[in-house]
Amino acid sequence: MLAFKSFQQELDARHDKYERLVKLSRDITVESKRTIFLLHRITSAPDMEEILTESEIKLDGVRQKILQVAQELSGEDMHQFHRAITTGLQEYVEAVSFQHFIKTRSLISMDEINKQLIFTTEEYGKENKTPSSDAQDKQFGTWRLKITPVDYLLGVADLTGELMRMCINSVGNGDIDTPFEVSQFLRQVYDGFSFIGNTGPYEVSKKLYTLKQSLAKVENACYALKVRGSEIPKHMLADVFSVKTEMIDQEEGIS
Repeated sequence: MLAFKSFQQELDARHDKYERLVKLSRDITVESKRTIFLLHRITSAPDMEEILTESEIKLDGVRQKILQVAQELSGEDMHQFHRAITTGLQEYVEAVSFQHFIKTRSLISMDEINKQLIFTTEEYGKENKTPSSDAQDKQFGTWRLKITPVDYLLGVADLTGELMRMCINSVGNGDIDTPFEVSQFLRQVYDGFSFIGNTGPYEVSKKLYTLKQSLAKVENACYALKVRGSEIPKHMLADVFSVKTEMIDQEEGIS
């Protein structure tokens, strides 16, 4: 009975930790989505720097949540709890890579993302008013959480959908250069995923189809701009592309 009592306490503690991680992952997902919605306003906003600054503040708030995840996983095997946090980490990768693309027109590396997820107690001690016992033990140490390669790949795959929306929105606002930049970038990403093919995780091969759809829509927009751009007034470009996108979706649904 004593042995099973200890097993019960251990399992209850593990289940409670898992539920706390699920809740933190949900908060990370929500805040990351809000950051992405904010960054989409950049196509129509007059002040780009103001939105980038606001998005950085939101991402700092997300990293606060990721710090709590790192504290929960202190001394634990991350892979045992990976399913609880993978959704939030993928959404965070998507938000960070979207912001990085807007700034530099390039893809952020996994190492750069992981460098942002190294926390020192000097920086974050004030915000954590009720630190856990582990946090008190590691008063002068650092906390870190590493994004796994699978989470990184799935986050980048989701990024392509946001870039497709950004492309269509920018065309509607009369920006003709962005679609061609996005198209070239998406081709490079698609080539990279094609090298993985069916050898990678199952989720990656599923995302490959969605990535191909996003690339087709962007290439279709670039084609229309190149061939018929001079014929269509700028204020009507968004309507033309929305109709073409619906036609592509219908054809894919029939096939």
